[in-house]
Amino acid sequence: MGVKKEFKTLDQQIQILKSKGLVIKDEKKVKETLLRENYFFINGYRFIFYKSPKERIFIRGTTFDELYALFIFDRNIRSIMFKNLLIVENNVKSIFSYKLSKQYGVKEKEYLKPTNFTKDISRSRQVADVLNKMKRQIRVNGKQHSATLHYVTNYGYIPMWILVKVLSFGIISELFTILKSDDQIEIAEHYNIDVENLEIFLSVMANYRNLCAHEDILFDHQTQKTILDNKYHRLLNIQTMDNEYIYGKNDLFSMVIILKHMLTNKEFRLLIYEIGYEIDILDGKIHSVPLEKILDRIGFPSNWRNIVDLK
Repeated sequence: MGVKKEFKTLDQQIQILKSKGLVIKDEKKVKETLLRENYFFINGYRFIFYKSPKERIFIRGTTFDELYALFIFDRNIRSIMFKNLLIVENNVKSIFSYKLSKQYGVKEKEYLKPTNFTKDISRSRQVADVLNKMKRQIRVNGKQHSATLHYVTNYGYIPMWILVKVLSFGIISELFTILKSDDQIEIAEHYNIDVENLEIFLSVMANYRNLCAHEDILFDHQTQKTILDNKYHRLLNIQTMDNEYIYGKNDLFSMVIILKHMLTNKEFRLLIYEIGYEIDILDGKIHSVPLEKILDRIGFPSNWRNIVDLK
């Protein structure tokens, strides 16, 4: 059993922060911020400002404003990432629906036939599971979504290009894993990457998309899945430790590398500009820890901006 968390008043919350060495200049303003933003959430950003993981005391001179600046930075980065993940999600769904409709037909009883998917016997349960999830989405959302309702009412079926609107990115990611290898190759070729990479990319993007949608802490999130080494790790000369790249494998920078593959050049350039803008603003607001420490935490090498011009 964990320790029971008791309710803390705003004054108590401020006292806890002060007792750990946080400098609070304007208590009234901090109270308003804590009430509006949630103490627990802001508290999630404190670790980078601690003297050490064991000594849970703030580095001398750390202010509440710095803690709050990191919170705002994360919110803005999350918003930038979410916007770009939605672009990719829409694009992936469009390609999936086009390829599968062309190959297997436009009615769900045609394109959701188990025979359209991998013949690997060991995957038959997974195929059934993913198809059931898709059919459940049709039942649950079919009547709520205007486009799906329109097709069911007027035509008696839902084409794939309409169904994808109500499917989560997670289901799309799973759907890719059960496709026949010819279909997987055709979709992966659209992005000039191989099937193994696209499978990992989709899974990692689905994970980050959920984080963004639920407003979880993003900047130092690490995924269970690791992306494969690729040319961008090499071209950026990312450091290695025990023959493993230390950045861009399962951190926020791995997400940047994925988006380099998945977005258009113009979209990616804008993404890098927007992230750079937020990092520059944060750099001007945080003084108690060097920017390098924050970049290290998010997995960004010091030359991270160079990725924009790499071919």
